[in-house]
Amino acid sequence: MKRVVIFASGSGSNAENLIRFFQNSDNASVIQVLTNNPRAKVLDRCKKLKVSALSFNKIAFTETEDVLNILKSANPDLIVLAGFLWKFPENILRHFPNKVINVHPALLPKFGGKGMYGMHVHEAVVREKEIETGITIHYVNEHYDEGAIIFQAKCKVLTTDNAEDIASKIHELEMKHFPEVVNDLLIS
Repeated sequence: MKRVVIFASGSGSNAENLIRFFQNSDNASVIQVLTNNPRAKVLDRCKKLKVSALSFNKIAFTETEDVLNILKSANPDLIVLAGFLWKFPENILRHFPNKVINVHPALLPKFGGKGMYGMHVHEAVVREKEIETGITIHYVNEHYDEGAIIFQAKCKVLTTDNAEDIASKIHELEMKHFPEVVNDLLIS
């Protein structure tokens, strides 16, 4: 049985979708969720779904090996960033090479980098009058949104779409494709 650890910073809809996807799987399970936000709604979701969840602060993540040690003891086959906003530290990436992935709410390399998350991305898509957008699932490296692309899914942007409309389209793509791509990575 493959082991998945999820990192999330906010509401946790992608984390919950992944947890539910793997609940009855013979291939993998989500064994833990970690968050940098002690008030994140993902903690409530995990409690309801009976999945271990822990929060940590910046010092535990970037200045000590506390989070790395948690990951070492969890021994994940894959670490999945699902709405996690902090840059991943190099010591964790070195210890888990090609085992950390992220979902980004745009078609990278467009609209990636520091500060490009959530509604900031969708507002930029509207502002730039893009005709399509989508999601990118990619490996995480030491730079924001620059790791090798694993998968992209696209959707059209209408001239009447606002950032909220685009957010809804992106959410649908994430719900549909993210668990399938994670599963494919685990069984390949």
